[in-house]
Amino acid sequence: MNQRIFLLVLFVSAILGFYNFILHPQYTSVPATAQAPGAQRILLIPLDSRPPCRQFVMDAGSIANTEIITPPNEIMDYYTQAGDTSALMHWLENNIAGSDAVMLSIDQLLYGGLLAAREADTSAAQIDTLTNFLTDLHSKHPAIPLYAFSILPRLTPPDSIEGYKERKHLMEYSRLLDKRTQEGNPEKDSSLKQLEEQIPPQYLQKYRMLFKQNTQLNEKLSLMAKDGVLKRLIIGQDDGEVFGIPNMEKRSIYRFLSAQSIPEEKVYITHGADEIALTLLAEIRLNAHNFRPKIYIDYNDKATPSLVMPYMASSVTVTAAEKIRMLNGEIVSSPSEADFILFISCGTRESLASRYDSVQRLKKYVAKGKNVALIDLSQHFQAEETLLPLLIQQEVPLNAFIAYAGWNTTSNSIGTALAQSLLYIYGLQEASTESEVLRLCRSNLTFLNNRYLEDYFYLKDVLDLVDTSLKKAGFRNVNDLDLAHNYRWSNEMLRQAMVQRITTYKNTRAFRAPFTVCSPAGTMTLQAHDLTADMSYPWPRTFEIYLHSTLYLDVIH
Repeated sequence: MNQRIFLLVLFVSAILGFYNFILHPQYTSVPATAQAPGAQRILLIPLDSRPPCRQFVMDAGSIANTEIITPPNEIMDYYTQAGDTSALMHWLENNIAGSDAVMLSIDQLLYGGLLAAREADTSAAQIDTLTNFLTDLHSKHPAIPLYAFSILPRLTPPDSIEGYKERKHLMEYSRLLDKRTQEGNPEKDSSLKQLEEQIPPQYLQKYRMLFKQNTQLNEKLSLMAKDGVLKRLIIGQDDGEVFGIPNMEKRSIYRFLSAQSIPEEKVYITHGADEIALTLLAEIRLNAHNFRPKIYIDYNDKATPSLVMPYMASSVTVTAAEKIRMLNGEIVSSPSEADFILFISCGTRESLASRYDSVQRLKKYVAKGKNVALIDLSQHFQAEETLLPLLIQQEVPLNAFIAYAGWNTTSNSIGTALAQSLLYIYGLQEASTESEVLRLCRSNLTFLNNRYLEDYFYLKDVLDLVDTSLKKAGFRNVNDLDLAHNYRWSNEMLRQAMVQRITTYKNTRAFRAPFTVCSPAGTMTLQAHDLTADMSYPWPRTFEIYLHSTLYLDVIH
């Protein structure tokens, strides 16, 4: 009898052991979240409270061993509610002491965020208040550099202009005016005259004045950069097209910079908006050590370099070169001489056949131990135009990539992936101990997997699922959710759908494949074995998500 009981206990123990340690293991390793000793401290006034503008920078700060300090939520913007500009200035004054640098959004400090800036009707006195504040701040803290960024208005009219026809005619007018300006004298164009007659004068005046005021603002800020009040000013171009008044404004600012002999090192104009603070973080980190990265660019298809993707005013190759130049990088002609490879895939209906070849090239790069940052864009924002599902299917070690981005615009994605890659590559070169390498890898891999989860699994899959469910239930406007009703339901749908996909993803060979990291501290082989995440909608709309993940990592040898 005792032997039977013993065998029964042994059998039950074996079953429990198999369940707990094989099917549902509990790991003791956790990612490093605290900064290492000697961490930098940077204040950030974000463009707005969305995760790309705020949380991404804070998460990347962990890669850079930099503590990013942001204002409290109660004085920041929240969707259509503008931030408290006076409170933000007071917060900056009270917290700047002891900081290594400040990154500040002009749109947040002046208007209360990007959405508020799109409706701005700012007086010269308000602009003077801001410039005087920044001048005084620099005077009181001359050793703390102020990095500022300002965003050009987008081509789309402000939301306060509600009429469909009026908005359509304004956009047509904007495109045609820029096109005719580049071709010759627009005053003699009858098509422009006809469009003007179809637009209410107050709407046309409001639209044109938005750009005029923004140009005047950026000219004043540029002079502040020239005089050293601002360490550097970045002027970003929000959603645009090949032709439009925003391009005219940009050319006007270029002429002003040339006339004032203001170099790119002081004022730089780039496409994009949401990723600029993240790019500035990389610039601050790299310039302090005079690190000039060498980058080889590879494309999924021969047509990709000349493509102009949605919401962009420039081609893919122009955008990539612009972002690399902004970070003092050098484009090289072969992978062997590069610090890393920037692989840019822009999926279109015409390039679908090239996906398999792209995956094989990426697989070879990884097998050879090359550092690869992958830009995985889709012209129609659809999963079948991206590479990630094929990479998973082909069991390519996804955690061997140093960066991934595939959200929204070309400039957003390239800027985000470049910043992440450079922070990581520089960190590897500086790491002198295995513990430093492990901290760096954990931080970078968490950021990397967050991009897989959001840029692909959410934006190319779950987003449509949630939107379709809301619309079937009778909720038509997914960009203005009801906080008391469908917002909670949407969050629950989001979590359930994402948890299902995370469970599948983290059990793939592509996720669990070991990978090797080389640094001055030696060679280390790592393996991710689990990933958990929680997510929610930061604003009452489904366009973006807040994501907090935990990656579990083992050191194999």
